[in-house]
Amino acid sequence: SGAAAIEEDNYVSKLGLLSSEAVQRGSVPYTGLDAQTFYWGSRVLAVTNPSPRGGAGYSKINGQVYINGATPTFGASGLAAAWAEENTRDSLYAAFRRKEVFATSGPRIQIRFFAGADLEESMMSSPDGIDRAYEAGVTMGADLQMVEGAEGAPKFLIMASADPSSAPLQRLQVIKGWVDEAGQTHEDVIDVACAKGASVDPDTNRCPDNGARVDISSCAINPETGDAQLSALWSDPDFDSGTRAFYYARVIENPTCRWSTWDAIRAGVEPRPDLAKTLQERAWSSPINIVPGDQ
Repeated sequence: SGAAAIEEDNYVSKLGLLSSEAVQRGSVPYTGLDAQTFYWGSRVLAVTNPSPRGGAGYSKINGQVYINGATPTFGASGLAAAWAEENTRDSLYAAFRRKEVFATSGPRIQIRFFAGADLEESMMSSPDGIDRAYEAGVTMGADLQMVEGAEGAPKFLIMASADPSSAPLQRLQVIKGWVDEAGQTHEDVIDVACAKGASVDPDTNRCPDNGARVDISSCAINPETGDAQLSALWSDPDFDSGTRAFYYARVIENPTCRWSTWDAIRAGVEPRPDLAKTLQERAWSSPINIVPGDQ
């Protein structure tokens, strides 16, 4: 265990996974000169054949030797969160049981997700909007029972807030999954809100490029391209009340440096060329399940 991964200088790693130092994580080249890594490095380099990244032993890339450690392609951390009425055991376990929970890839992003016929756009900005959304619909993790013979699609209300210690938000998405009459599974990803008020392309269901960039030499970002909060009230134009389906919400940050790139910058070396230099952190909700009226 240890502190949050956002503060690496006080984060305690699992030494057994070869991940306490950048060299052991495989994000910077191994030279054999570091006393802390000499023991581990000499052992993994005793493997005679270079192995694919993520396996045991080492990888030789562009003349540099990298210890594979545990899994250099893994993310740095992750968080799970619950929407509970209060910070008590009973309240937290009640949130777990009703599945009003969400997760992030590491940052402390917050996301809300509701569904119902009577949700309103004003709920996104009014002080009592959350309370009204609870009264008017169901929240993440719940089933939305359709009324047999009813017409019209339900509305989905999504609200997200950025982690002030991380990058701003780039887009809100809804992910829809369903099974057709032939038993084939389908999934669709729809952007529903874009940073800085940009419009979603109706032909592709995608936000335009918002110009967010990362300076790989310093990991500096341009935060003015994203938003601290994003929200949307959305209805599925292809909704079928007779088909079982699920919907969940996802929010994407602007790009930031991956942990391996940060390691390289701190060590004064070029980032490992076979690993992604940047990533986009995110949060995603539990799904809301659509139950047809005859089921």
